[in-house]
Amino acid sequence: MNINMNFLINYFSDAPDWHRVVLLTVSIFLFWNIENFSGVTLNYRKWKHAFTNAFFTIPAIPVQILLGYTLLKVIDFDANNHFGLINWLPTMKPIYSFLISFVVLDFCEYAYHVLMHHVKTLWKFHLVHHSDTVVDVSTTLREHPGETFIRLSFLVLWVLLSGVSFWALIFRQFIQIGSNVFAHANFRLPNKVDKIVGWLFITPNLHHVHHHYKVPYTDSNYGDVLSIWDRIFGTFMELEAKNTVFGVDTHMAVEENANIKNLILMPLGEYRGGQKQDISQLQPQVQKINFPRLLQQKAFNRLKKVRT
Repeated sequence: MNINMNFLINYFSDAPDWHRVVLLTVSIFLFWNIENFSGVTLNYRKWKHAFTNAFFTIPAIPVQILLGYTLLKVIDFDANNHFGLINWLPTMKPIYSFLISFVVLDFCEYAYHVLMHHVKTLWKFHLVHHSDTVVDVSTTLREHPGETFIRLSFLVLWVLLSGVSFWALIFRQFIQIGSNVFAHANFRLPNKVDKIVGWLFITPNLHHVHHHYKVPYTDSNYGDVLSIWDRIFGTFMELEAKNTVFGVDTHMAVEENANIKNLILMPLGEYRGGQKQDISQLQPQVQKINFPRLLQQKAFNRLKKVRT
């Protein structure tokens, strides 16, 4: 185990950026082709849709460079000043340190995602991602550069407070890339498989619910890699594929959700409130794990957004 961990530590400490690009490309290629055979959405212009979404990787580059440099400085600060949660814990084996780092950062990503939905200004940036009316692997790339800045700024904060090491952060990002592409794939796992995998991890079945066009489904299944946070905080929901409609009810017009110029300008527009969906007819397909609902309400009560 020590030999294997030493190999992982050495690799992820020096892994060049292009390795992550290759992983992203391979993941998209793999799941893209699975979509072609078993996708839940048919008869759409897949390549045109993909090029629209892929555009957002271009303005994201300078943001990633700037905040990537800031991130390195924060990691150095934590290491040199013995700052952050991981550095305050007793010395432990690298595998345990990584697992704690992974879980802590995954919870932080969950909290970040909740904020993006419940703070109106942040939602208008995140709306660009959610306005996609066909969720497939290319939707992973559909992130407004403003949201890229917000997301990475939060990541800098999470890393500062957690004290996570550089190699553990990069290791997690490798896992995160594959997981996020998989979650956005335009196919669903067999129900029996999803019941097992979905107890711990976010699956396409669960993330499709998050991309349903109306609340309360849009405000559910916030998990990044792990689904446990949604179960703990009462934001876990299920919805059958036949009842799932991708997009956001306030921005279903093609000229808004498929035009690059309008997507870039979308966060500058006025906030639009949506309509809550009547889920009374869909109860057999919905499972809400809400045993700690009081905890969720206390944590996010002031941020609660009602789209009316």
